[in-house]
Amino acid sequence: MAEIEKLMEQTKPKALQIRGNVRHVLVVMSGKSGVGKSTIAANLAASLASDGLKVGILDSDFHGPTIPKLLGASGKLEQTPEGKLIPVKANGVKIVSIALAATSSDRPMVWRGPIKMIAVTEFLTKTEWGELDYLLIDLPPGTGEEPLTIAQLLPDADGAIIVSTPQDVALLAVRKSVSFAKLVNLPVIGLIENMAGDIFGEGGGEKAAKEMSIDFLGRIPLDKRIAQSGECGKPFSVEDKEFLRTFGLIVDRVRRKVE
Repeated sequence: MAEIEKLMEQTKPKALQIRGNVRHVLVVMSGKSGVGKSTIAANLAASLASDGLKVGILDSDFHGPTIPKLLGASGKLEQTPEGKLIPVKANGVKIVSIALAATSSDRPMVWRGPIKMIAVTEFLTKTEWGELDYLLIDLPPGTGEEPLTIAQLLPDADGAIIVSTPQDVALLAVRKSVSFAKLVNLPVIGLIENMAGDIFGEGGGEKAAKEMSIDFLGRIPLDKRIAQSGECGKPFSVEDKEFLRTFGLIVDRVRRKVE
């Protein structure tokens, strides 16, 4: 293990400067797939934007990018004559995703680690983000290449929001996410329990947060209307009055921690 940690330090990339004036950077992560992490990231971005804040989101899940779909974005990323990227805007949020650059939605990104590192770096440094109150980065599941690259490239990020479902199998992965954040000196903003109730039960995320001494930010129910909102590209956090207060409380807790 000591040799692995030594190699990690030797291959650590240099920190970079995001193009534009960005006040706060948050990453949204999960230890495993299928917990609704991207749905939470998209709705957090839309909710912050609906409060009058300037918000951008980087979809760094190159193999399964869904942020444009969840936010109802259409069109393609454009480039200036100088080669700078212009984000696509939807629901008040500036969006950068490989899905907005691909020639076909069915084309897979068959990329190795070094190519993904280059892509992340270019998205952050060549995008005309402009003035942002918040830049959210939606990470792919796990604690591998992309999360490590982002954490090392942005050592001054405000912190990570961790998403999990309530059952034990998901919470096992959450513990790894928290340990990962500590390993790379990334503050943990807190944990959101998603898909609570019904078949997944409830309360597991809150219990795990307490055991790991991190903040519990709130829970989102398992509800078909949330899935439908993603299909339509209309974030439930701003479109559905029943969810406004529940999700609004989570957003308020995040803002208090960050600001």
